[in-house]
Amino acid sequence: MKTIRVVLVTIPREEADSMARSLVEGRLAACVNVVPKINSYYWWEDSIHNDEEALLVCKTTADRLPEFIDFVRENHPNEVPEVIALPLTEGLPEYISWIQEETSKTV
Repeated sequence: MKTIRVVLVTIPREEADSMARSLVEGRLAACVNVVPKINSYYWWEDSIHNDEEALLVCKTTADRLPEFIDFVRENHPNEVPEVIALPLTEGLPEYISWIQEETSKTV
């Protein structure tokens, strides 16, 4: 059984739908949920920033994760995009199988 990852990506709101669709179309993620409105506070270049962003909650496999990260790095507008992958320890077996099946298909 492939290991499932839940990947969190923050992105400017106006770019969220495009990124989500591209990740699914490319089979890099089986599903991406867009949480449309979050406020992010963070340090960058010696000052605190506050940005209105969207949060992408992406489901993929550990096998696809390197390609997923490369895609986000190349297509995200931020110099250092937030990409955090969390291991999935349990879930509905049919849903996990579906994630594995969808991300194993070729484009």
